[in-house]
Amino acid sequence: MQNSNYQALLDVAMSRSTNRAFQPDYVVPDEHFEQILEVARHAPSGANSQPWHYIVVREQAMKDALTDCFKVEQRKRAKLKMRFPTPNYEGLRTAPGLIVVVADLRFTRAFPVLNDGSELDRMYQQNAERILLQSVAASVMSAHLAAASLGYAVWWVTAIGQEAIQDQFRPMLGVPEELSIIDLMVFGPPLKPSYNRFKRELSDVLNWDRFDPSHFMSEGDLAEWIKTRRHKVMYKDEKNVD
Repeated sequence: MQNSNYQALLDVAMSRSTNRAFQPDYVVPDEHFEQILEVARHAPSGANSQPWHYIVVREQAMKDALTDCFKVEQRKRAKLKMRFPTPNYEGLRTAPGLIVVVADLRFTRAFPVLNDGSELDRMYQQNAERILLQSVAASVMSAHLAAASLGYAVWWVTAIGQEAIQDQFRPMLGVPEELSIIDLMVFGPPLKPSYNRFKRELSDVLNWDRFDPSHFMSEGDLAEWIKTRRHKVMYKDEKNVD
């Protein structure tokens, strides 16, 4: 018999949809921001460090400034000929809900590290960084599910790893230099209906006891996927992927 709590969670997870254009006149109630982040703060984290902060951006001038920064970065990538199918960042400008995700990377010290500069310490440091980023991702995903449960479409904006972008965003948002801006969570009622994005079948990702060799992609397979399918699974309805 299907557990009702599980079914409710599955329904929310399947309803979580990506959209990049939102109804500009809609105003997200403050309690919705609080409800979303109430769920986010209950996410698990390594050493229970909870290394996250969230900045709710409501000022239009700040949304404009963030959008302009992303568009400049987008043009830089185009000139470098990265050939990455980037989205139209204008959706940030008119998004009713915009939350900046900030992480305190100093919490890597809370995980097993030696801090002696040795090769073994380097290995533990890398693992600590992985734990911290997984912790923040768990919190962000919880926030996405909460937004979906409130009926919103969501956009996970992540292309802000470059130090130049960090240097621009931190003073704009009053973020201390010791902290890092990880990504943006953008949400609201969609301007147009969200399309169903391609998802791999459970049988393609589920492995019992040992990794199934048939699931492995060779270097050639991966290169072919990037060349022929990446842009489809990113920006097309699932019926147009194949």
